[in-house]
Amino acid sequence: MASCAIRGGCPSDYLAVAFSVLSITLLFARASFPFLVHRDANAKSSGFWLVIIQIIGSFNLLLSLVMSVNYFTWNKQRMWQSCYIWAVWVEGPFGFGLLLSCRIVQAFKLYHVFVKRRFLPVRSRVLLPLIILPWIGGAAFIHISKPLNHHCHMSSQWVVPIVCIHGFYIAVLIGVTMAVRHIEFKFHEFKDLLRGIIVSSIAVGLWIAAYILNDVHEDILWVQVASRFFLLVTASIMVLLFFSISVSQPLLSQISLRRRDLEFPTMGQALGIPGSGSINQKATISTDLSQPLEKLLADKRFLLSFMAFADSCLAGESIHFYDEVSELSNIPVTDPVTRVYMARHIIEKYIDSGAEMEVNISHKTRQEILNTLDIAHTDLFNHATNEIIHLMKTNLVNDYWSSVYSVRFKEETLRQHDSYKLEQMVWDFSPRLSSVQCSDDPFQQDYINRCSSARKSNVLDMDSR
Repeated sequence: MASCAIRGGCPSDYLAVAFSVLSITLLFARASFPFLVHRDANAKSSGFWLVIIQIIGSFNLLLSLVMSVNYFTWNKQRMWQSCYIWAVWVEGPFGFGLLLSCRIVQAFKLYHVFVKRRFLPVRSRVLLPLIILPWIGGAAFIHISKPLNHHCHMSSQWVVPIVCIHGFYIAVLIGVTMAVRHIEFKFHEFKDLLRGIIVSSIAVGLWIAAYILNDVHEDILWVQVASRFFLLVTASIMVLLFFSISVSQPLLSQISLRRRDLEFPTMGQALGIPGSGSINQKATISTDLSQPLEKLLADKRFLLSFMAFADSCLAGESIHFYDEVSELSNIPVTDPVTRVYMARHIIEKYIDSGAEMEVNISHKTRQEILNTLDIAHTDLFNHATNEIIHLMKTNLVNDYWSSVYSVRFKEETLRQHDSYKLEQMVWDFSPRLSSVQCSDDPFQQDYINRCSSARKSNVLDMDSR
């Protein structure tokens, strides 16, 4: 017990390492499952890379704890086993620092989009290093000061600076979260940020207690063993909880596997936009195919037929873009939050360079949209829509009218029109006077009783006369 408490290799140490391996395995499975199921994640989006960076930060955090704290019996005289590499750099800025910095970037993006109603002036790949820079400076200062002993422990006087570094990042996250507390989010982003604050704060508090016990009380053997076990198990649980808290969009949650995030195939349906994803039109009159394309696209059935044709030609992004912009126009101006959700979705899916379904519009129009001062503006996509309409008229319309999709649409429209006319026909079932006698009725079997009673009444009338 005495030897393993100092050098490592106690049964509890191996149990803690096994638990950390299990947690990181679950993390990888949890992160990869949505992409394996949907297979449509955009690897160029900032949201995707923030997820990858969080996975790297989680792995670095657990690995650095295993390497820097005495869980195994090995000699740390080699360069790659240095305490400063693992305990200062990998565990600090490139471990827990990455996790908190990614969450801060997500919070900043929410603040700018929903409060400022514009995108961040800098990209996430630039903002993330800027946020993590103070932590890197602190790690460099600790490395220069050399406060660690051969057990990778530091004296109690260094506890306060370490706590200040962690507390500073948590305070920044709290500040940005409080700045968006008045926004009525549709998908619980504010609650997710609060959960992230709670988890990170509790984790830091528990780690501080474990570090104090492990670093200061080196002479108490059972404290060394218990604090090591508690430190790694707590970090493993925190990694899973922190990663499972999602602030992403509802179509494909890149962090969470909550069922509600996988129920909606389109953003319009997720936001509850009236008529999104359904065909409520009824063919009362035949569609006038000589109308301009803009009016034809207002017919949902024609839009779906035209969209199917464009998809078959691998050119469907323009029609999908037009459809979602039309859904955006159905959102009232008095609901800016929903408009921001939809506009952000359209920009990330169709406008961003390298987007999943990037549309072919001019650079000037693209920059006007990306640099807009109001994402919820009603005329945000007007120029882009005009260019897309012109593109469809030039490249798709003529081919559509000569395709089988056009023939099917015309047949379906004609069939629905005929059925509608049949439904509108008025049938008169009112009784009419007839001079047909019962004896002349070919179906007199049904009226024998009535005919006989009629004859009897006639005979009685004649007798009375």
